[in-house]
Amino acid sequence: MTLQTQTIVSHLLSLGPWTAKKTNERVLNEANKRRSLVRTIRKRQATFLGHVMRKAKLEHLVTTGKFEGKRSRGRQREKIMDGPATWLGTGKVLDTLAAVKDRDLWRDMIANAYKQGT
Repeated sequence: MTLQTQTIVSHLLSLGPWTAKKTNERVLNEANKRRSLVRTIRKRQATFLGHVMRKAKLEHLVTTGKFEGKRSRGRQREKIMDGPATWLGTGKVLDTLAAVKDRDLWRDMIANAYKQGT
C-alpha cells in the first residue's frame, strides 16, 4: 500500500487523527492487509523463470550451466535456481526444472505460493 492509500484506509477505519501517531504496521493490521511487494517480486521472478526455462536458448544455458575452474573460498553463493526452489516448495532444483516443463503445473505452483505468502 502506498502512503496515500494508508492515509485513506486510516480515515475510513476511523483510526483517529494524524496526530495519533499510529504505525503503518498497525494501520495495515487493522485493515487486514499485508505488504505484498516481496510476494509480487517473487511471483514475477518465477513467471519469468518459467518463460526462460521452457526455451532452449542462451538464457536457459546461463541459468542451468556450470563454470569450469575452482570455486571461491568461503560460503557458497546462492544460485539463481535456489530461490524459486525454496519459495515454490519443491526443495530441489531438479524438481523445479521438471515442473517448469509443464506450463499448467508451473502456473498452479506459482499461484499456490503467492496465496500462501511465501
